[in-house]
Amino acid sequence: MAGIYIHIPFCKQACTYCNFHFSTSLSRKADLLNAIVMEMDQRVRSDETIDSVYFGGGTPSLCSSKEIENLLSCLKRKVSFSKEIEITLECNPDDLSGQYLSDILEVGINRLSIGVQSFYDSDLKFMNRAHNSLEAKTCIQNALSAGFDNITIDLIYGSPTTTNDMWLENIQRALGSGIHHLSSYALTVEDKTKLNYDVKLGKVHVNEETAATQFDILLAQLNLYGFEQYEISNFCKEEKYAKHNTSYWQGNSYIGLGPAAHSYDGKKRRWNIANNALYMKGIREASIYWEEEVLTVNDRYNEYIMTGLRTKWGIKTVEISSLFGNDVYEYFQKSFAECAYKDKLLVSEGTITITEHGRFFADAIAASLFKI
Repeated sequence: MAGIYIHIPFCKQACTYCNFHFSTSLSRKADLLNAIVMEMDQRVRSDETIDSVYFGGGTPSLCSSKEIENLLSCLKRKVSFSKEIEITLECNPDDLSGQYLSDILEVGINRLSIGVQSFYDSDLKFMNRAHNSLEAKTCIQNALSAGFDNITIDLIYGSPTTTNDMWLENIQRALGSGIHHLSSYALTVEDKTKLNYDVKLGKVHVNEETAATQFDILLAQLNLYGFEQYEISNFCKEEKYAKHNTSYWQGNSYIGLGPAAHSYDGKKRRWNIANNALYMKGIREASIYWEEEVLTVNDRYNEYIMTGLRTKWGIKTVEISSLFGNDVYEYFQKSFAECAYKDKLLVSEGTITITEHGRFFADAIAASLFKI
């Protein structure tokens, strides 16, 4: 098993674009964390060795260092940690005091994923982020000074509040800060978000052409700073790939703990109920608190295409045949021959990847090869 994902479903406030599962009430945080430990005891096998632990959310940096230490201690009693294990904490800039950074480093966190999103107050206010531009600008140096040498930050492009000049400044400030990894995402209008509501009312306009232009600006700057694009939205220097996320894209198995967390074992996907109270009730009463889906051959092929084309490693024709059989391979050959995006694909020694220009359209390209 590649790793463990732990979902911490709490936030200070709701970002306008976010449709992840979370609660802004912390009143039952202790009970929820105890339930995660119980799920850990029920599901994690004692003979496993893992390469990564990822605290996601929500906002895991709302957990104290003692709470994080307890979760890691309980996990260590269940599994072996590999020598080079990556233990990531997603965090917000406003949570990263010097003392907190020292404390979480001491209890075992060795990688930070900081949700900066922008260094401009106008962007942060539009996104309803809990931090301000000063905190965005100082959090990286604070983390480096505390002793963290494995840091990634998130940036969002395509916001109606972000001009191209602002976006260029965001990129240059991030890449010049001393970090070795960056994740960058287009502002996306998701169901059940304030952003979606405002778009429908005509109060906000999200322009895909602006996002595409800013994606091109991002790629140009990354090249100048020596960053490699190893996945559509992820970039690094010196092969500092994110172990946990890379395991997803390469189809490795993992267990997700906590409400709304997903798991994958190579043949089926399982996801916990996205409701804190019902999740805790299910754990406490040993009743079913999850759903699962056994993946068909077509499902697994489609996922292989989707995840593989998002990465620099691409998809391999020989693997399509060996993993999914001749029928699927023949379908792929026919679909590839008829693909409307062939000018955005590169073929080299049986490996297919997306061109730099085509990466903004990766989802559409993958969908054109899906087997329904």
